[in-house]
Amino acid sequence: MSNDPYIETRDAWVEFPIFDAKARSLKKAFLGKAGGAIGRTADNVVVIEALRDITMTLKMGDRVGLVGHNGAGKSTLLRLLSGIYEPTRGRTVVRGRVAPVFDLGVGMDPEITGYENIIIRGLFLGQTRKQMLAKVDEIAEFTELGDYLSMPLRTYSTGMRVRLAMGVVTSIDPEILLLDEGIGAVDAEFLKKAQHRLQALVERSGILVFASHSNEFLARLCKTAMWIDHGTIRLQGSIEEVVRGYEGEDAARHVREVLADHRGEWTDEVPAP
Repeated sequence: MSNDPYIETRDAWVEFPIFDAKARSLKKAFLGKAGGAIGRTADNVVVIEALRDITMTLKMGDRVGLVGHNGAGKSTLLRLLSGIYEPTRGRTVVRGRVAPVFDLGVGMDPEITGYENIIIRGLFLGQTRKQMLAKVDEIAEFTELGDYLSMPLRTYSTGMRVRLAMGVVTSIDPEILLLDEGIGAVDAEFLKKAQHRLQALVERSGILVFASHSNEFLARLCKTAMWIDHGTIRLQGSIEEVVRGYEGEDAARHVREVLADHRGEWTDEVPAP
């Protein structure tokens, strides 16, 4: 069997039970945020169907962008592919070391130093201690945090924490990279500096699945796209084709221009997060 990274889902569902089905106002509030449909299991438990009938196969070299409105199921799908969620129906097979980058702050301890957090965060993302020790100096230089790296993380501003986390995230060598759009929520000046590192990270990864609201980011980093709508795959194909289906011809034209002008390279402009 090949050792290349591989992801397969077959008729996979992710359902969240609502044990007090009489709480209709709660259901409505949840639905407004989650966008899933209400269903019932064979045991008559009321559930939110966050993902329904998800079937896909991803192989080495695949770069897939996820589009869809907030609550459509993009983040739930990333969590299914990462193993955080198990399918309640169907099956999921994931082969390879997964780096789930959903929240830049996850896996960091406010009571230990920046240097120590570099190691801890790297371990959280599937790297070995030896790998991270070899990268500490380079990451430290990138963050420009200087003496602060010897101080506890709780003394950092939000922007400083983001710099530290971005330095670690973009240093790893993932087999499967699952990236949520929140990584774009950093200050514009630092994002300019991080762009080349982010693209190099994608190029080093075996498989990329990237959820984003920025068509520009998708066009730069991905080869194909999926439109997730109310927990199902509504459309999959080229980025231009999927963006056209989701947002219309003007958005598709912009994608076409980005692909023509900047395929495989970054400009000095920062895409909108």
